[in-house]
Amino acid sequence: MDSLSRSGAFAESVDKRVERFTESISFDCKLYMHDIRASIAHAQMLAAQNVLTDDEAKNIESTLQAIGDEISSGTFVWKQELEDVHMNIEAALIERLGDVGRKLHTARSRNDQVVTDLRLWIRDKIDEIDSLVLQLQQAFVGRCERDAEVILPAYTHLQRAQPVLAPHVWLAYCEKFQRDRERLADCRKRVNICPLGSAAVAGTSMDIDRQLTAEQLGFEGIAANSIDVSSDRDFVLETAFCLTTIVLHLSGWAEEWILWSTSEFGFIELPQNFCTGSSIMPQKINPDVLELTRGKSARAVGHLQTLVTLVKGLPLAYNRDLQEDKPALFDLVETTIGCLQLAEPIVAGAQLNVKSIESRLSDGYLDATALMEFLMKQGKPQRTAHHLVGSIVRKAMEMQIPLEKLSLEDFQAIDPTLDSSVYDVLGAKNAVKALKSYGSSAPGEVAKQIDRWRTQLSVK
Repeated sequence: MDSLSRSGAFAESVDKRVERFTESISFDCKLYMHDIRASIAHAQMLAAQNVLTDDEAKNIESTLQAIGDEISSGTFVWKQELEDVHMNIEAALIERLGDVGRKLHTARSRNDQVVTDLRLWIRDKIDEIDSLVLQLQQAFVGRCERDAEVILPAYTHLQRAQPVLAPHVWLAYCEKFQRDRERLADCRKRVNICPLGSAAVAGTSMDIDRQLTAEQLGFEGIAANSIDVSSDRDFVLETAFCLTTIVLHLSGWAEEWILWSTSEFGFIELPQNFCTGSSIMPQKINPDVLELTRGKSARAVGHLQTLVTLVKGLPLAYNRDLQEDKPALFDLVETTIGCLQLAEPIVAGAQLNVKSIESRLSDGYLDATALMEFLMKQGKPQRTAHHLVGSIVRKAMEMQIPLEKLSLEDFQAIDPTLDSSVYDVLGAKNAVKALKSYGSSAPGEVAKQIDRWRTQLSVK
């Protein structure tokens, strides 16, 4: 263990096995840019409070920037014995500036330093992920015009249910991902709180200005309790939940399009540059990207479970267990980003097999609900209409024909009050046209929703 973290109270050096067991530099080096940024802000605040001179603060800032450049270029040497990213950077600073470098850690602890860096990193990743989700929404809205006239079977229980316009399906995903973005935006408010200056647990007797530090780092507020600061990982859990929900939504979409791309469904052709082949079956075009998107949702759920379990039962305030939050969080973030980066071009590039869809659109009696509501408009109670249409569907099934192919006599044998106007609601197209309610797949309502989304998402 390094001399920076071990005081003169220790009579023996640390066992090398402990160094290997406790190091986090192998994964928290990702935080280097945010650590340097926070350290520069801290130095500037110390200078404003006359704890450092202006020259000392400038030397610290320029040296930290030089260290950052070395890390970015790959020439900086990380040392396991220095435990983490924070100690590695501070040790390099002290090596170059001596006592001036040693002054930087005034009025802060690694406890508040770690959580500051992590909040800055998460804030940046939330913004990046929000942008990717927005692009995915735009891809779905961008499909609406070319698929405007396509009618798809909507499913419940994976059974054909009612006909809907394809854009209505695309906008359903926009709604899901909009909720994801709203959750991220709300989560970001709680992430964007500055803990720096809380020190180890009790605060500091030094004359510091935490508000100044927060403003320099773009935080919207200051953490109010020094004990809570280092133990709080609520913002990590909330971020993890938001990201896991995004990945679960992607998994559901991937599953649907995997099914749709099969010969059995024949609804959609995926862009071939996002598919793979078989080592033995030359005809195969496999949806591996979608399958992995579906598979990675298990990984995301696992990381969320890890983080929830990690904080269970921890006493105030900082405990070394919390070091283990980063591997799960980092991989969850990268998994989410990776899935989103591939989802957008797949959505934009896929093609609906319109002829195949239309050839089977009469399967499953998708217009049965429209017929039921037609009877209800004639004054029949819903349960009565429901039973009558069930009988009509059974008749059509026995004859192996769609409802619209039944003769008027067939209809009147079950309900003598029916006349030729019944055919106005039969067939998928007529069933869709019959819809009226807000939020439905009625053509006029869908058109309004498309316009709303185009404006909201700035889609041309």
